[in-house]
Amino acid sequence: MNKIAVVTGTRSEYGLLQPLIDKIHKDTTLELCLIVTGMHLSPEFGHTYKQIEADGYPIAEKIEMLLSSDTSIGVTKSMGLGLISFAEVYDRTKPELVILLGDRYETFVAATAATIANIHIAHLHGGELTEGAFDEAFRHSITKMSYLHFTSTEVYRKRVIQLGENPERVYNVGALGVENIKNIPLLTKESLEESIEFPIEPKLAIVTFHPVTLEKQSAGRQFKELLMALDEFPDVKLIFTKANADTEGRQINKLIDEYIERYPKRAIAFTSMGQLRYLSALKYCDFVVGNSSSGIIEAPSFHIPTINIGNRQRGRVCSRTVINCESQREAIKDAITYALGEECKGKMLEYNNPYEQSSTSDNILKVVKVFLSNKPKGLKKHFYDYN
Repeated sequence: MNKIAVVTGTRSEYGLLQPLIDKIHKDTTLELCLIVTGMHLSPEFGHTYKQIEADGYPIAEKIEMLLSSDTSIGVTKSMGLGLISFAEVYDRTKPELVILLGDRYETFVAATAATIANIHIAHLHGGELTEGAFDEAFRHSITKMSYLHFTSTEVYRKRVIQLGENPERVYNVGALGVENIKNIPLLTKESLEESIEFPIEPKLAIVTFHPVTLEKQSAGRQFKELLMALDEFPDVKLIFTKANADTEGRQINKLIDEYIERYPKRAIAFTSMGQLRYLSALKYCDFVVGNSSSGIIEAPSFHIPTINIGNRQRGRVCSRTVINCESQREAIKDAITYALGEECKGKMLEYNNPYEQSSTSDNILKVVKVFLSNKPKGLKKHFYDYN
């Protein structure tokens, strides 16, 4: 059996990877080596490794690397711990391939250790741009360390090739998160309200805001601007999903907790909603607001407006359901007003999701299995000159 390591460090990343994890776990020719790290193991972020276990997937290794700090020094030290630990884990488990998704610092150190250990990497969601975050540099670096590439749009496939990767190893397969929307039976409105113990009428917004990590000392100020804009719409119920363990992320989570204390009947917050409840909430909400990639990639499949604030996601391919605005109160207020208007609602059904394709996880697994049957001995790659 071919051993495949899959690395996950956050709740959202695991939700995206789950259909692929499930197929690897059930495949009789493959052995799943699930490596869990980062926020999954933190009580502050909900000990979400327990959800992985509840879903029936055996965790091969747990890597403790997250310090209780959201400073740049704390994050860098976490990366150092992670690099040491991944080296030891790869030496113990000896996977033939490591599957990584995205651009977080946990993923970057997992890729670095795999490269030094001479283990091939398959990377999902390469080629994307997030100009407001240092994640972009991590993502492109992971691309150069990876051998197989699975991008979510053709634009991103071309960008990975532009970075010198051979087109024969770069596949446009769409986004796993969109596949989940098609395949998971979502909750009814009544079941969702019962599950989260919160009424979601008459109107509902999902709010997710992460630090713009290349704009130092901006997280608190920008998030306060968003909260002041939301105060202008008191009839809209709010579901907050808390920020990740990024620099200044805990500032945002503190402000969320304070807001919930002031408006307990209007707002509720989750460290982790879980994939089913989150996607079900997207189905019934009137708009998404913040700067999360989910508003760009998954939300358009529900034909709802996404108000994308500031620079964190700047550069991504966007559906016309996405309304971009600056991180100032009035700009956000104007965007919400438009999103709630009849003109906007009438247009939403006309717009497609550029990340949507069929059989994403199946197509990834087919390529992986062919690769494993003809795997090259080393990591040597020729730089492909795009021109």
